[in-house]
Amino acid sequence: MSEYGEMLSPNTVRFERLLPGPIERVWNYIIDGEKRAQWLCGGDTDARAGGKIELRFHNGTISDLPDDPPPAKYATMNEKVSFHGTITRCEAPTVLAHTWEFEETASEVCYELFEAGDEVRLVLTHSRLDTPEEVAGACGGWHTHLGILADILEGRERRPFWKTHTILEAEYERRLQA
Repeated sequence: MSEYGEMLSPNTVRFERLLPGPIERVWNYIIDGEKRAQWLCGGDTDARAGGKIELRFHNGTISDLPDDPPPAKYATMNEKVSFHGTITRCEAPTVLAHTWEFEETASEVCYELFEAGDEVRLVLTHSRLDTPEEVAGACGGWHTHLGILADILEGRERRPFWKTHTILEAEYERRLQA
C-alpha cells in the first residue's frame, strides 16, 4: 500500500491507510462533526442517504505546531471556509459517500472502512474532480488530512497542515506531469 494517492482516472484518486481500530472509532472520526474537525473539517452530518453534510474547514487551527502561512492561492482557506454536500450512501460503520459542492461543480468523496485485525483499512476515493490543478490540490489535501487523522488515532501530535500540504501538493503536481 503506497502512502501516495493512486490515480484511478484523470479525475479520480484513491487513498488507502491502515489505522488503529476498532472500526467504530474510525467511523466516529468520519461521521461526528466535532471529531472530524480535529483532522479535516467540522459540521453537522445527517447520516442517511439524501441527508446533508456540512464541511466547515479551518486549516489554520488544525494543529498546535508552528505552521507556514498558506500559499497565495489558498490565502482564504486559512480562515473558516464552508462547503456542503449530500450524502449519497451511508452504511454505518463501513461506508459514507457524499457530494462536495464547490461553486458550480460537485465532486464526490467515498470513505470505506474494512476490518484488518486490530487495524482498520480506510479506502478514500475522491471522484469527479475537474482540472489537473484541482486533482493536485485534492491529493495534497487528502494526503495531509489523512496523515493528521493517523496522528490523532496513534496518539501523536498533529502535524502542521500548510507546511505539510505545500510539500505534498508540489509532489502530486510533479507526479501528475510525469
